[in-house]
Amino acid sequence: MQKRLLIFTFLLIGSQAFFSCKKSEIQGPDPVPSHNDSNAKIYTGWPETMESGTKTSYTAGNVTLSTGLWNFNDALIGNSTSDRKSGTKSARIQNSGKLTMNFNLSSGAVGVSVLHAVFGTDASSTWELWASTNSGSSWAKIGNTITTSSTTLATASFAMSLTGNVRFEIRKLSGGRLNIDNISVDDNTGTASATRDDNMALGNPSGAQTNLTMANNYLVSRSQYSLSYNNARGTCNWVSWHLSSAWKGSATRCDCFSIDPLLPTSFFRATTSNYTNTGFDRGHMCPSDDRDGSAADNQTTFYMSNIIPQAPNNNQITWGNMENYLRTLLSNQEIYIISGCYGQGGTGSNGGTTNTIAGGSITVPNRIWKIAVILPIGSNDLSRISTATRVIAVNMPNTQTVNSQPWGFYRTSVDAIEAATGYNVLSNVDAGIQSVIEAAVDNGPTN
Repeated sequence: MQKRLLIFTFLLIGSQAFFSCKKSEIQGPDPVPSHNDSNAKIYTGWPETMESGTKTSYTAGNVTLSTGLWNFNDALIGNSTSDRKSGTKSARIQNSGKLTMNFNLSSGAVGVSVLHAVFGTDASSTWELWASTNSGSSWAKIGNTITTSSTTLATASFAMSLTGNVRFEIRKLSGGRLNIDNISVDDNTGTASATRDDNMALGNPSGAQTNLTMANNYLVSRSQYSLSYNNARGTCNWVSWHLSSAWKGSATRCDCFSIDPLLPTSFFRATTSNYTNTGFDRGHMCPSDDRDGSAADNQTTFYMSNIIPQAPNNNQITWGNMENYLRTLLSNQEIYIISGCYGQGGTGSNGGTTNTIAGGSITVPNRIWKIAVILPIGSNDLSRISTATRVIAVNMPNTQTVNSQPWGFYRTSVDAIEAATGYNVLSNVDAGIQSVIEAAVDNGPTN
């Protein structure tokens, strides 16, 4: 799918025509347009994550955030368990509230993206993005009205062509309370910059859903990654995430393995002690090093739903070497990664084949697989995947002898992994392109 969901375009004939009247409404002709200006880059200091501000009441007032001074009207900064957020805080708007920049950006804008979700169990809501090029004297609506109905953060993106000074405002129109987070603005200068994108852009491999009747294919979605959980196995079926330099930072590895709070309490929920003295590592699917942009990002990788029983020589050597290789590509590329496991029976450091641990509640997988779709940094990712796109697929045995070969030895095709698992891994990719890239076995560099 496209890098940014619900991207709205419009044609700007000229700044005078665009702002010829107050509160004019400009909407694009295409309901799902694209922002694909490869010369755009995100402003320094953005995205606005809401992490640096404090506002505990809905009373109108100004808040100093990392990007500048904002006015919150019928809005606050929330940090409760019911607030949907990518870190520890997000904006929460009620009624017809607004978030308004009280400062200008001087290099115009070609794109804005916003994370949004329903607060708690509130009703769906609607909201809009507005822009001003005259320091707030008049405003114009950008794109179409957005409807927020999910309790999981999604990305709404807007395309535009504004020059000179510009500021933005988010206006809530109706419905329940609304969470807003990670507001990004792309300017008119520089080259393409890496961004944080939809972790399931390429599809939902098993059709997982957040439904208690689908306990063995239960969807868990976070801004950092999404996964399908299998209650009968006590592990994930697969984990899907996006990797770019925008996800990278200097956060310390937390080593804070813990129960996943998003799993229903009726499910088996692994604890770190379930793996103690089993001869198997607590093996990450989405790696800790892929999510060190913040302490909150890193912590999510240690939820036990993202962990499988992995042979130490697999986890620490062969698998780890592939993870390290993919991160070396981030200077000018971005990657969509799907990883998972299947089968029963692995060999850990205790020797012999082990089928289950934790008293039978956790299945030790026989095979561990990963698929990486690699693209140059840019926008409109789904539309940029072609028959020439590099796709790396590996399928490794979960054994202590796997390290007798380099990770590249275990390369296979996406088709072979789909045949073994029954999944449709790249379901959002054009069918004609899928048929080519899923049949191929990568032969590119491995270090």
